[in-house]
Amino acid sequence: MHVSQQAWFSKIIHPSRYLGDEINSIQKDPSAVDVSIALAFPDVYEIGMSHLGLKILYHILNLQDWLLAERIFAPWVDLGSVLKKKSIPLASLESGRPLSEFDIIGFSLQHELCYTNILSMLDLGNVPLLAKERESIHPLVIAGGPACFNPEPVAALFDGIVIGDGEEGALSICQIVREWKLDGRNSRPELLKELAKINGIYIPSFFKVHYHTKGNIHHIESLKEGYEGVEKAIVSDLNCYPFPSKQIVPFTELVHDRFTIEIARGCSRGCRFCQAGMIYRPVRERDPLEIVRIAERGLHETGFEDLSLLSLSSGDYSCILPLLKALMRKVAERHVAISFSSLRIDTAISLLMKEIKKVRKTSFTVAPEAGSQKLRDIINKGLTDDQILHSAKDIYEGGWNLIKLYFMIGLPSEEDSDLISIVELSKKISRLGPQGRKGHVLNVSISPFVPKSHTPFEWFPQLELEEGKRRINFIRERLQSHRVKVKWNNPEASWLEGIFSRGDRRLTKALLEAWQQGARFDSWSEHLNIDTWKKAFKKCNLDPNFYLLREREHDEILPWDHINSGISKEFLLSEWQKAMEGKKTPDCRQYCSDCGVCSDSNISPVLFDTWRPLEEKERLKPKQPNEGGKRYRLCFTKLEKTQYLSHLELIKVFIRAFRRAGMDLVYSSGYHPMPKVSFAVALPVGTESLNEIVDVQVRNIQNTSLTIKKLNKELPSGIRVLSMEEIGIKEPPPRIKESYFNIQMNGYFNKEAVDRFLMLKSCLAVKKRRNGETTVDIRSQVKALHVLSNGELELIVRHGKGSELKPTEIIKKVFMLPDSQIQGIRVLKTKSLII
Repeated sequence: MHVSQQAWFSKIIHPSRYLGDEINSIQKDPSAVDVSIALAFPDVYEIGMSHLGLKILYHILNLQDWLLAERIFAPWVDLGSVLKKKSIPLASLESGRPLSEFDIIGFSLQHELCYTNILSMLDLGNVPLLAKERESIHPLVIAGGPACFNPEPVAALFDGIVIGDGEEGALSICQIVREWKLDGRNSRPELLKELAKINGIYIPSFFKVHYHTKGNIHHIESLKEGYEGVEKAIVSDLNCYPFPSKQIVPFTELVHDRFTIEIARGCSRGCRFCQAGMIYRPVRERDPLEIVRIAERGLHETGFEDLSLLSLSSGDYSCILPLLKALMRKVAERHVAISFSSLRIDTAISLLMKEIKKVRKTSFTVAPEAGSQKLRDIINKGLTDDQILHSAKDIYEGGWNLIKLYFMIGLPSEEDSDLISIVELSKKISRLGPQGRKGHVLNVSISPFVPKSHTPFEWFPQLELEEGKRRINFIRERLQSHRVKVKWNNPEASWLEGIFSRGDRRLTKALLEAWQQGARFDSWSEHLNIDTWKKAFKKCNLDPNFYLLREREHDEILPWDHINSGISKEFLLSEWQKAMEGKKTPDCRQYCSDCGVCSDSNISPVLFDTWRPLEEKERLKPKQPNEGGKRYRLCFTKLEKTQYLSHLELIKVFIRAFRRAGMDLVYSSGYHPMPKVSFAVALPVGTESLNEIVDVQVRNIQNTSLTIKKLNKELPSGIRVLSMEEIGIKEPPPRIKESYFNIQMNGYFNKEAVDRFLMLKSCLAVKKRRNGETTVDIRSQVKALHVLSNGELELIVRHGKGSELKPTEIIKKVFMLPDSQIQGIRVLKTKSLII
């Protein structure tokens, strides 16, 4: 049974994230494939589905007929608690298959604060937590992602770990498991030996770590001959691998709710604090012509209204301006806004802004990282105050009202004078913002610096926790202004991240202890309990300061020294020395610094710096917002799983379905144009309906019957358009006068209770709202209430201007039912009367 069919499911927070069956999700018969893999993301759906790597693997793996890849996300604490209490196994979204029944479980480790969620997911899936406890009957548990470049704190959890790019490694693992199964072999140690032959696959059990009595590592012993270390896997050319254009369209609003194209991987800038910029070298750009094709195809297949160009530094893409112009010619008419995941302010920002704002102004984030020139030179950021201020001025003059600034504290050699530089630079930028604006014009975000492995600062001590808090307050107190809003990352989260980012295998026992004491969702400030972690470290005789506050010797063996990112230790040491001297290293597009990554003749930067798109005679622009079109009224159902979509989610489902069906929507005018779509009364979450209404203004409808067929192909199961009729262009939005509900319950409805209620002149109930409580007269809201001959209940509700109770809340009050009975009620709206 799918969790959405459980009686208690309606009480779960954001139920839409657990439904599955999204548009473009892939359904395969588990019995018809040779191998199954669960792509497990140890955070909630909204974050996991924002991650492009998951989408890429989902696409590549499911292209194989013999292979099934399904998704599993960490359930939020409410659902996780219910699953544990009721012994319901954690299952995939696509088929509802329990985690333990997959051949392979592949975790994506994007950061160190997700580790307790890995344990929770394995536990809820009835999979042994430690690799040494698993036998041949259990799934193979693997991991990949940037946190795996120091996998040692969680090495004991995994049978294998993918180091580097995952496109080749993930498929190779599945192929070996397939051969293993078809041959009828079941020896896990032998399987691991086969997996170790794959480039970039790290088998933790094939290494043993020995420690000095003072705590640092004596040596790392290989237990398999010829397997002394692991080199990262690298995709030499992104254009050789299929990119998913048919991306899943979620019901739930994601953190990054848009169509995303990876335009490049890797970065050439060489910022010394940035692990991603080091481990994903060299820069490899995607063919711009292919990017345009993917964008056209993907926007048509998804209906997304936003397009994001993703890379570590999108503005550095060699032909970014010609690419942006080519994309705008293709997507502007469809009112698709284009944004960049990251833009350096020393790129051609004013020219990019001119193109971006043709549809809609998307947000701008500027990342100086440090306030002083001294620190920016130390970290090799390569920006000056003049460049930063000039770009900020261009952004404001381009029509943007808000800029986001990002700074770090705790960088090497930082002093209070550097913090004052953050304050002064922020104030200068805020003064450039639009005058007379009531709200703030600048968001300043502050994060404690966490030194990472495989960077020139891997030897550097992290800022002490209390000192980090002091420095944040130092900046906050000096930036108190109605024009500036200061935000900051929790220093306690950075404290924990820092321990694990450069930790060793001994931390596993502390991880298990903290998890057993309730640690979950540590990246969420409302759930991080630092006292739980301090107690865990103390119980395991581990000193957090050993991992955080000491400067490592340059000849010290580090926990990740057997993991080869391609960058030589000599290069990192030379960069450390240059940082201490404030010397810069040039962009490797201009000059090779011999970092070691491109020593292999097959690996080198892939650039497209000469491409120019063919100029088209007519440059398309968004149609004028109120230009033409007719209005249509659609009647539709909302049944089965879709009953758990909120009203805002339903609106987005329809708008994207309209776009996929090729409907030419008419948009409003203003700063943020929106499609002219209006719904009637919002249906409560958990209520089904045979009769919902939406009005839409559209230009290109020739045949309503054909449009209904097209639209129904683009809507999720449970939502079906029943009718479509033209209405007057100036007719007011649909308003519901009365709604008719049919209500079913396990048990029976007491007719005497109905009679007593109908005799009342007034029946007051308290309705909880976000901003407090209000009193509602249920009796005036209920027009009629009947117990039908089949034992079901008919409820007719009047709709007015004030607050209203949901049908379930009315029934609870009328019949004095406990919550346990309310959970089992089915509410079906059968009819609406329109004013």
